[in-house]
Amino acid sequence: MLTVRIETHGSSMARIRRVAGTACSRFALIAGMIVVLAACGDAPPEVLSDDPVLAEGRDIYARNCASCHSPTGAGGVGPRLNEGAVVAAYPDIAEQIALVASGRNNMPAFGDRLTAEQQEAVARYIREVL
Repeated sequence: MLTVRIETHGSSMARIRRVAGTACSRFALIAGMIVVLAACGDAPPEVLSDDPVLAEGRDIYARNCASCHSPTGAGGVGPRLNEGAVVAAYPDIAEQIALVASGRNNMPAFGDRLTAEQQEAVARYIREVL
C-alpha cells in the first residue's frame, strides 16, 4: 500500500490517498508524479516591460496558477491560458477577473485570497505576457 499526500494552491488542507495495486501501477504513479514535479520547476515567462503590475501578476501566477495551468499557461489540470486563449474566451477583462474571484468547476475561488488589485494584476499578466 502506497500513501500519497497531495497539497494544492498553498492550502493547509491536504488529501491523503492510499493507493493499492501492482508494482506496475505504483511505478506509473511515481513516474506521473515526477513528470508533474518537473513541470512545476519551470518559471513563468519574464515580464519584458517596466510595468510593476505585470511583475506582480507574474509572481501571483507563479504562486497560485502555474501548478494547474503550467508555468507557461499551456494547460495541464486546468485549461490552456496562453497564446490568446483567455482573451478569446473572455474578451472583457472584467469577465476573467470575475472568474478568478469566484472560481469554477475544479478551479478554486481566489476572491478571498487576492485583493482586487492582485486579481487584476494576474489577469493582465495572463492576457499580456502569456
